[in-house]
Amino acid sequence: MPDFFALPASEQRAALLYAADQSGSPPYLLEKDIWVVWALQTLFASVHAAHLVFKGGTSLSKAYRIIWRFSEDVDLTYDIRAIAGDLVDSAAENPVPRSRSQEQRWTKEIRGRLSKFIANEIIPELSHALQRGNLPAKLRADEEKIFIEYAPLVPPSAYVRAAVALEFGARSSGQPNESKPIVCDASAYIPGVDFPTAAPQVMLPERTFWEKATAVHVFCAQGRFRGGERFSRHWHDLTRLDRAQIVDRAVADRTLAQAVADHKAAFFLEKDPAGRRIDYQAAVSGKLCLVPDGPSLKSLEADYHHMVEDGLLREDAEPFRQLLVECKHIQDKTNDRMKPERS
Repeated sequence: MPDFFALPASEQRAALLYAADQSGSPPYLLEKDIWVVWALQTLFASVHAAHLVFKGGTSLSKAYRIIWRFSEDVDLTYDIRAIAGDLVDSAAENPVPRSRSQEQRWTKEIRGRLSKFIANEIIPELSHALQRGNLPAKLRADEEKIFIEYAPLVPPSAYVRAAVALEFGARSSGQPNESKPIVCDASAYIPGVDFPTAAPQVMLPERTFWEKATAVHVFCAQGRFRGGERFSRHWHDLTRLDRAQIVDRAVADRTLAQAVADHKAAFFLEKDPAGRRIDYQAAVSGKLCLVPDGPSLKSLEADYHHMVEDGLLREDAEPFRQLLVECKHIQDKTNDRMKPERS
C-alpha cells in the first residue's frame, strides 16, 4: 500500500476530505491526528521507548477509546527512575521525595537533565525522522515541550492549531501502564493507504482518572484557570471515564489514589486564594471537589462551548449544565466511597 506521506499533496488532501465526509470529523482534525500518531510511532520506535509512557487525555482517546473528543497534544512521562536513578529509590514503583528541600533539589536536577535529554536525544530523533521522510514540518522547543509545526493540507480552525505539542515530564514513573496499539482515525475509511501506527506504553486509565480529578480539584479550590484555554476537556473526560466504569475501578484502588495524592503533594504544591496549601490528601479522602463556582464557572462554560463549536467532540455534546450534573454525581460518589474506613 502507498504510504500516506509519500502521496502527492493533492492526493493527501483528497484522502483527508474523503475520510472527513465518511466519518463526520473535520478534515483538519483528521490531519492533526495523523501527526499525533506519527510522533508516537517515532518516539516509541526509538531507543528511549523503554522509559517513556504515553498518558493524559490523548491516551484515553487513542489507546482506550474511552473518550470521543479530539485530543490534540501528547503528554509523555520519562521514568524518573531512569533519568534520576542516582537520586531516587529505583526499587520504588512511585518514588517521591521525603521533604520539601529534597523535592526542590530533585526538581531542579531533573528539569536540567530533562531539558538536555530533549535537546540532545528527542529533538535529533524527531528531526532525523522528518528528514528521512521528507516531511513538511519543523520542530520548535519551549522548555519541556516540543512543537511539531506542520504545513497543513487543509485550513485549521482558530481553536485547533497546525502543530502537535509533545509535553514531557520526568518526575513520575508512569506506573501502572501497559502496551496498546494506536492507529490513525482516517485509516478506517481509506484502507488502501498505509498510515502511521504505534504501540506505546500507556498509563492505565485508572491513574489518569486520579490525575485529572486532583487537577480539577485544584482548579476548583483556586477559582481560576492558568495556561489559557482548553481546560474544559478535563471535566468532559471525567464523565466519559465514569461512563466506562473506570471511576468505580479507580476509587476501589485506594493504594493508587494515595500514590497520586503523595506524588502531587510532593511535586505540585498549590495554594488557594487565601494562601493556604491545597490538600491533595483531602481529595482522595472524601473531600474531592469537581464543580467550580464564581467567575471560573463562566470561564469554564465559555471554553466548553469553544470546544463543541470547533468539533472536538465527536459525539453529541451534552449541555454544559448537564456536564456539571454528571461531574457532581462523580464527586459525590467518589467522596462517599473514599471516606476513611472506620476501624
